[in-house]
Parts: sequence; C-alpha cells; structure tokens
Amino acid sequence: MSVRNPSSSKLKFDEGRLMQVLVAPIVSEKATMIADKTNAVTFKVLQDATKFEIKAAVQLMFKVDVQSVAVLNIKGKTKRFGKSVGRRDNVRKAYVTLKPGQELNLGGESA
Repeated sequence: MSVRNPSSSKLKFDEGRLMQVLVAPIVSEKATMIADKTNAVTFKVLQDATKFEIKAAVQLMFKVDVQSVAVLNIKGKTKRFGKSVGRRDNVRKAYVTLKPGQELNLGGESA
C-alpha cells in the first residue's frame, strides 16, 4: 500500500489529452436540477478517463476550482430496428462539483 505525498497533489497531465477528456456537457432536466442544488456540472467523458484527469481538464478549460468529481458508467441499451438488433454506446458520466463561489455557464448567454 502506497501513501501519497500531499505536496505532490498537483499531477502533470498531457494538455492534448486533457482537451479530449471532456466529450460534451450533458444538458437535461436532471443535470440542471443537480446544478441548481449542489453546484455540480455534468459531462460526458472518455471511457478511460480518470477522476484526476477530469478534474484537471475542467480546471484547464473553464478556469474554475473543482471540489470533487463523481464518475459513473451507463451501459448501452439494446434496441431493435425492425428485424435487426442494435446496441447503443456505453456512456461514462462525470458529475463535477465546483467549490463555493465558482460558477460555470454552459448556456452561452452572457449576463
């Protein structure tokens, strides 16, 4: 078992990789409700992205302070198209909670 050094919490990531980690923001009723209640933003991320990479990517791209990251995998549903059977892609979601006082506006409109 290894113990992490608190002073080395700033991990270095490849900036090109970080620009690809966040695939798209998820804008839905549930995501908006969570954003209002807990100051968390929801993103669709790469399947192999780690919490540390997601945190670094959000901080790099949006210049905000991240408090925590929660990640979940959603299995793709099996769907029928006439006689053939298809399958939707698996999705990896990240709920990024921002520190108090931080704000991230994905709507695009300015105040």
